[in-house]
Order: sequence, then structure tokens, then C-alpha cells
Amino acid sequence: MRSVHYSFRLLLASLLLLHLPALANISLPALIADGMVLQQNSRVAIWGWADPGETVSVTNDWDHKTVKTKAGADGRWQVSMATTSAGGPYQLMIKGKNEIHIDQVMLGEVWLCSGQSNMEFPLGKGQGWRSGEINWEQEVAAATDPRIRMFTVKQMVAGTPLNNVSGTWQTCSPQTAGSFSAVAYYFGREIARATGFTVGLIHSSWGGTPAESWVRQDILGSDKYFSDILQRYRSDSIEFPQATAQYQEELARWKASSDSITSKGGKPAAAPKAPIDPEKNSKSPTKLYNGMIHPLIPYTLKGVIWYQGESNSSRAIQYRKLFPALIKSWRAEWKSEFPFYFVQIAPHHQQLPEIREAQFMTLRSVPNTGMAVITDAGDSLDIHPRNKEIVGRRLSLWALNKVYGKKDSIFSGPLYRRIRKENGSIRVYFDHTEKGLTAKDGALREFMIAGADKRFVPAIAKIEGNTIVVWSDEVKEPEAVRFAWKNVMRPNLYNGAGLPASPFRTDE
Repeated sequence: MRSVHYSFRLLLASLLLLHLPALANISLPALIADGMVLQQNSRVAIWGWADPGETVSVTNDWDHKTVKTKAGADGRWQVSMATTSAGGPYQLMIKGKNEIHIDQVMLGEVWLCSGQSNMEFPLGKGQGWRSGEINWEQEVAAATDPRIRMFTVKQMVAGTPLNNVSGTWQTCSPQTAGSFSAVAYYFGREIARATGFTVGLIHSSWGGTPAESWVRQDILGSDKYFSDILQRYRSDSIEFPQATAQYQEELARWKASSDSITSKGGKPAAAPKAPIDPEKNSKSPTKLYNGMIHPLIPYTLKGVIWYQGESNSSRAIQYRKLFPALIKSWRAEWKSEFPFYFVQIAPHHQQLPEIREAQFMTLRSVPNTGMAVITDAGDSLDIHPRNKEIVGRRLSLWALNKVYGKKDSIFSGPLYRRIRKENGSIRVYFDHTEKGLTAKDGALREFMIAGADKRFVPAIAKIEGNTIVVWSDEVKEPEAVRFAWKNVMRPNLYNGAGLPASPFRTDE
């Protein structure tokens, strides 16, 4: 009997031990790892997890300073550490109950690169729509630059904000660059070449996703302008079980029919498509913010580049507020008014001109933003135009001028500012005409004009100094002008620096 009691107590003790918190070694997020780039001349955040109350020290070898802190009740700890000018490689030593050495740390410039498929589009050829940059074989073979460090965030849908991502820092080489974002690579290459700094590129994107997937839930819930986004999500969630049951019935009928048709030598119809669980859908609101942006905070950034908008084209008016809300919320999360440079959507038969207008309005209304215009680098039938070098380079022009002091470089094409009605014509004024205006390949194209009846007709346009005069014999008293206001257009208005003008309309 004694041995039975003893055995029972031993078993109970063993079970209790399984539920006691183990002494945890210090652990770090994936971003804080060998090969990382930390923002130079800044105060950078270093964080991780340990036992609650555990003392953690972080020591660097660029100025040999040590910073200490204690892990909170949830085990998370964080320190702020000053960095010096660009250089390296350095080492970080993080010490608590255990000791971690982070090697090959560079001080340089850190940019977050996000958006949908045109940001995800790789330098090299991949599967499906990932057709690679023009001349991708040569581009990948030449992609050897130790000044470029790349981190790709593994795609992750999450119902609640996560604390970590999957990914590793890689040095740019032909073995690593081919699968990396082409736009991000070219942007980083231009910054590294012009400054000599190491550039850290954190790539977090997912094809086919709308802007609301990348925004915090409370941001969407705080503005009635976004109420339809959350309402659609709630409706999809409620209807999903019924849709799944209906799919199972259709699938059973399809299998029975297919077996019969196949047995007679016929070809069965395509199988019905399974409904997507809104909880696991990358297009659902907030899911990618939770899984792919929140875990990156508070890694110190210099700025953000963004290529997205195609999935919001049909809701362009809403995008006028949604896109600025995304920028504002990210800046609030990082506690930084960092520069945010984005790409205006290229011409394509499915992309309405209103989405480009919404992006232009964001440029005008949100401080410290920049817009790369690529009306001359689109493909009317391919929503993934392959010339990504021009996209990355035009994004870099904004950064080089605004962030890195290259004030002699022109960073934007002509941007519409205002009009003045004259005798039977309209004179259009632009910003960014320092080197004048020019029409490539003949007379100016893609201008239209209308009177009070709002009936737009093709117009004649002529450059006069840094302005353009627009008229038509069909409109005696013109009221409004539109330029490149179509899904697919071939405009040829540039400034003297060879940068194209953004589409615009002067009416509302």
C-alpha cells in the first residue's frame, strides 16, 4: 500500500512539473540576427524575451556601450541604443541567463518595402506571374553587392497581432537576389551606389491584397468611411459555414458526375472551388498587418517604399482616405514621421484613372510622401509590367533628394498645380518644371477639354515656357482639362529631367 501511495505522489509531482514555467533563455525576434542592418546615427530598438524580471544587458562594439533593462511581467524586454555613422561589421552581445552574440552587424540605412504583387515581383523568374525583370538572367548574375542586405518576411495571415516573423538576413548575391523583390532591390542598389552606405531592405508584401489588409483593426473601426470593409468581413465570416456546406454538396455531386463521365471516356467539368475562410484569407482586413507588419515594430526604419493600389482600384474614392490612414497609422506605431514613397499604378485595362488620382491626392495631402510616376512603364494587358528597374530608380530619386541631400537631382516629373482660363483656352501650371517641359515623339498627346456641359473632347496642347495651353475648336468656352485620364494611355509629357507627368483632371 505504501508503494502505491509513493508511486501516486511521484506521478502527481511529475505532472505538476510539466505545468511549471521553465527557466527561459533569452530569445530574439528574427529581425535581430546575424547580418542585420541597424539604422545609423539613430537610437535603435533592440528587444526580445526572457524570464519575467530577468536582467538583460546589450553591449555593442561600435562604441562599446552597454545598456541594461529588466524583462516585464510578460517576459518582454526592450532597450534603446545609440548608433554611430555607417560602418561595420560589428557585433552585439546580449546577456542574461544565457549569452547571444549577433555577428556581421552593419550600421546603415533601413527601409521597409511593402505592398502587393508588384512589390512581391522577384528580380529573377519564378512561378506563374513571377516572370522576372527584363533580362533577368543578366540582372541576377550581376547582383553582387555586399552593401545590400535583404530580409524577406514570410507571408503570414493572423487573426491577432503577432510578436515575430519568419525570415533571415541575406547579403545580396546572384544566389540570393533572384527571389527577392525586384523593386526593393533596385531601390536599395541606387541608394547604396549614391551614398556608399549599407542598405537594409525589409521586404513584406503579398500579391492581390487590398490596403485594408495592412491596417490595424481599430483604424478601420474608427471611421465610418471604412464601415463597408468591416461589414463585408463580418458577412463573409457569418456565411462561411453555410458556404462550406454548400461546397461539400456540390463537390459530392461533381465527383459522382465526373466518375460517370470518365468511365464513358469523357472529360469532366472543372471541380467547384472551395470557399476561403475569412480568418485565413490574405485579403481580409487587418490580417497582414497582424502577421507581417506588427511583428516588425519597433525595428528602427529610415523610411518606407510602397507599391499597391490595384486591389483597391474599384474603390478609388475610399482609397483617398484609406491610403493616408495606413500611412498615418504606421507612423504612429513606429513613433516616427518617416518618409513614405509609393508607386502610382501603371496603365492597365483594369485600372481606373481614379486610383491614380487618389494616390496623387495622397501625395498632395500627406506630408513627407513621394510618388513615382510610371505611365511610360506599364503593360495594358499585364498587370505586372516587367521593367522594375525604372520603378526602383524613380522611387530612389525621392529618397536621394529628400533624405540624402542630393539637392541637384530632379526627383519628380511635372505635377498639376492649377489652371487659368484664357480666351478660348486653358493654361495649365505645374510643379517640378525646373528644367522645362518637353513632348517626346511628336506633339503632346492625351489631353482633353470640356465646357460647362462636361463633354470632354480631344484637345490640342502646346508647351509655352513652363506651362501648357490647351484648346479645341469644338469647345468655345472651356471649363476643365483632363490629361491621361483613361485606364490605358500613352502620354508623352515630360520635364527636362526625363520624368513623366502624372495624370490629372481639373474637374471633380
